[in-house]
Amino acid sequence: MRIPRIIPILLTAAVTVAMTATTGASPAAAAVPGPNIPLANVKATLTQLQSIATANGGNRAHGQPGYLASVNYLRGRLDAAGYTTAVQSFSYGGATGYNLIADWPGGDTTNTVMVGAHLDSVAAGPGINDNGSGSAAILEVALEVARQGVTPTRHLRFAWWGAEERGLIGSDFYVDSLSAAARANIEAYYNFDMVGSPNAGYFVYDGDNSDGTGAGPGPAGSAQLEATLVAYFSGIGVATEGTDFDGRSDYGPFIAAGIPAGGTFTGAEQRKTAAQAAKWGGTSGTAFDVCYHRACDTTANINDTALDRNADAIAYAVWNVAVSPPAPPATVYSDTFETATGWTTNPAGTDTATLGQWERGDPAATTSSGAKQLGTTVSGTNDLVTGRLAGAAAGDYDVDGGTTTIQLPAIALPATGPLTLSFSWYLAHGSNSSSADSFSAAVVHSGGTTTLFTQAGAASNRNGAWATRTANLTAYAGQSVRIVFRAVDASTASLVEAGVDDVRITQG
Repeated sequence: MRIPRIIPILLTAAVTVAMTATTGASPAAAAVPGPNIPLANVKATLTQLQSIATANGGNRAHGQPGYLASVNYLRGRLDAAGYTTAVQSFSYGGATGYNLIADWPGGDTTNTVMVGAHLDSVAAGPGINDNGSGSAAILEVALEVARQGVTPTRHLRFAWWGAEERGLIGSDFYVDSLSAAARANIEAYYNFDMVGSPNAGYFVYDGDNSDGTGAGPGPAGSAQLEATLVAYFSGIGVATEGTDFDGRSDYGPFIAAGIPAGGTFTGAEQRKTAAQAAKWGGTSGTAFDVCYHRACDTTANINDTALDRNADAIAYAVWNVAVSPPAPPATVYSDTFETATGWTTNPAGTDTATLGQWERGDPAATTSSGAKQLGTTVSGTNDLVTGRLAGAAAGDYDVDGGTTTIQLPAIALPATGPLTLSFSWYLAHGSNSSSADSFSAAVVHSGGTTTLFTQAGAASNRNGAWATRTANLTAYAGQSVRIVFRAVDASTASLVEAGVDDVRITQG
């Protein structure tokens, strides 16, 4: 963690973050337990970083050989685990710096979750807590992803930043190097900078500024990232405090670009209060890390309990934000037609069909050179069908004479999207059909009527078969809308049948 350019904001006014204060629904309600990250593995990496520093003048600072050796060590482990790695170079202070970026295969790259930590130390010492601890913890989480062969829902990218101690140079260079589209693809950034302080506190970046200490909230979505971490600590009985986005670590360039951010921190040069010592243990009136930016920041300068808890918290966040399936869309409207819900046939009084008008009911199967009216529904017994009876011949109750429509009662759509209409449908016709025959779906909204989907007939046989169709309704968010299904027999003496089942509108 870099030295602040201004007087740091003290944390004595921080208050406990409540999960319900940061997000409308507690993430713990649908949480998945993250894997346990072995403390011994994390500490083994710290031992390697200490050895690298010892062999290279006692530090791993920007522009010094110990830093590049640290990059190469981590990259070798990530390459062996199956990551796609890249080293991004930049210049600062007359020296070359390096960012290490590691992408895990799979996941939606338009919804990328990044996890980062700075890898460099100050010149004064090996930087084992600051920030070997964060670097080793996220490395071990990345390796656990590989060990489990995870296929993430969102794309996972891990990053180790260079020259953070010189002013967030590496992370700033990375964010500036991204195109607007690449920035937009980063859905969340988690930062872990000092997670094993010897006189540890348990701080979580205050995504919504609920502690009110003045630095302001992070971009929209940061509160949810905060809540996920708070949920983990709450689950193991550890109280947390909010810490401000005060610009001291590598979340800075991300929040400046409008990317939601979060993370944990166990404290630096600030002194632990009596209240914090009562809550977390340790010594009041003493710095969280007495070796902060000093030569004594070695492997002896680590609180194993704090390091272990934070490594597991990182895994919990990764599994719940990037690995586990997203919450299912919320249902705005659903109808399986097992009961009458107010659909209206010929709502505008303009239908011309003389037979086969839409109705809700239990359809009878008909055949003519194959299935024409399906006697089976997608769910339950009933559906919407153009003349549910069979008759003596397939053409007895099919659509005849023109158009038949059926309309859903008005549905108030939520003000925010995404909103999606889905439905099951079929259109069947004989070889005596033409493109004048059709099945279609439309939405009636404040600006008129918009056709969402049309299937035209043709001069060939088409048998009935259930299919699923979706349509985007987000453009009508906040409006009262009606859904209309239409079947048309405009060809001479053609056989036309249609059906609809399982109509849903979802949000999310």
